[in-house]
Amino acid sequence: MKGHKVTLRIAAATAMLAAASAAHADLNKPVKTNAGLVSGTPGKVEGVTAFKGIPFAAAPVGERRWKAPAAVTPWKGVRTADKYGKVCIQPPGNGRVNPATDMPDSPGMSEDCLSLNLWTPAKAAGEKRPVMVWIYGGAYGEGGGNAPFSEGDQLAKKGVVLVTFNYRVGSLGFMAHPELSKESGKNASGNYALMDTIAALKWIKANIAAFGGDPDNVTVFGESAGACMAAALVGSPEAKGLIRRAISESGAWMGLGITNMMTREAAEKQAVAAADKIGAKTLAELRALPAQDAYDKLPRTGMIVDGWVIPEDLTITFAKGRQNAVDILVGSNAEEGSFAAGMGPPMTAASWREGAEKRWGSLAEAGMAAYPATDEDAKQVASAPFSDAMGWHMRLYADEQVKIGKNAWHYFFKHRPPYDPGKPDLGAGHTAEIPYVFDNLAAPRTFPGQSSVALMAGNPTEEAFADQISSYWVNFARTGNPNGPGLPEWPMVKNLAPTEAMVLDAGASGRGPWLSQAKIDFYQKMFERDVTVR
Repeated sequence: MKGHKVTLRIAAATAMLAAASAAHADLNKPVKTNAGLVSGTPGKVEGVTAFKGIPFAAAPVGERRWKAPAAVTPWKGVRTADKYGKVCIQPPGNGRVNPATDMPDSPGMSEDCLSLNLWTPAKAAGEKRPVMVWIYGGAYGEGGGNAPFSEGDQLAKKGVVLVTFNYRVGSLGFMAHPELSKESGKNASGNYALMDTIAALKWIKANIAAFGGDPDNVTVFGESAGACMAAALVGSPEAKGLIRRAISESGAWMGLGITNMMTREAAEKQAVAAADKIGAKTLAELRALPAQDAYDKLPRTGMIVDGWVIPEDLTITFAKGRQNAVDILVGSNAEEGSFAAGMGPPMTAASWREGAEKRWGSLAEAGMAAYPATDEDAKQVASAPFSDAMGWHMRLYADEQVKIGKNAWHYFFKHRPPYDPGKPDLGAGHTAEIPYVFDNLAAPRTFPGQSSVALMAGNPTEEAFADQISSYWVNFARTGNPNGPGLPEWPMVKNLAPTEAMVLDAGASGRGPWLSQAKIDFYQKMFERDVTVR
């Protein structure tokens, strides 16, 4: 018996030594994941190691098209993780640059695209660094974890493990169909991109400690469609336990405005009609389509209420307090709609008023009270409702999270970056905050933001502002509070008046005015009229 106890003690000591050895594994050597060994390369910033193109799920091809992601087949030997994986099927920029597909070193496209990339400042496993996971935007139809603006060296330099990944886009990532719902075993289909995201988060939960990250301190953050998906994860029971915090930049579960979410049944009808139009009567015929044809000819809906990943309209989920209990940081930009300001005929005070009923129906008078216009400012006023409806939605999101006892932080990005001479000045437009969030002022921009690389990179004011914004984001990921030494104080939502937000502006960040009470009241009325699922 005594010898048996000694044997047990030796075994326990051996196990402890093995665990300690793993905890202090050198990241300059191959790192062990649950599918095999990977080796990284030095990042662009000293002290950062990058790993690129690590598969986190099986290829969604053939019979796996439009299915939940499956586990990766393990590999033998050491996988050199020095190149981005192929991006998911999507169109190139078509007259503008798509940073995922149109750069000189873009990796090309494939339906076999479910891979991730990470940048870590850790020297060894087990350091428990906070983890930030970027969900790209692109109207649910484009984007990739390889885009230069989202490279993670600068955020990793500040102490986080930064992860980007690819999720299926367009109809390959968002298409519901009755046959797909039937074969799922969940009576659900359509949200494959969200399933990809959850699969990436599960990979992180299982593996990130080996790269120096803390699997229990994961923050998802995204912009536009990515912001909407981040909010959906907060509302999804399938993401419970996978995230601790979330950041949504310019978008939440209702999209970029105020509306009901699409139902699975409505999405299925769209898909059946589109499939009939191209002569694809069965799921087998749809899966036999070339991937680019499937993308081009079938509908993409974006996120829907599928009954599984999103069990109900998320407006109900948040109103009833059924969402995941995580802290959030959310906000929008002052001129989100500026990219559309020049479209259509010139706006005048008269044409603005004449169009009020068509724009707002029964709320036409309330709309005009919130948005009076003269001939001089009609053009700017015309693009404001898009920006402000989005902003109202972001504050609703923050308020709902406060109701369940979580901390919420709301920003209003007001900084107007410089634009090159001859280029449209979009001000604090949609995507304008992204170069500052990543502290990547020298990287090509993503649509529609086209602020000047030449005038921003190396500019002391712009660089200082990028350092400030990225520090807020990193601090929030680390502790749940964006505040830190040397930063203007950011009040929690519960300490702000309804017309106040944290205004982010170079040299002038702090508590400040946001929407007027008239605008807040107007959007509350619109919500009560148009969102019927409350």
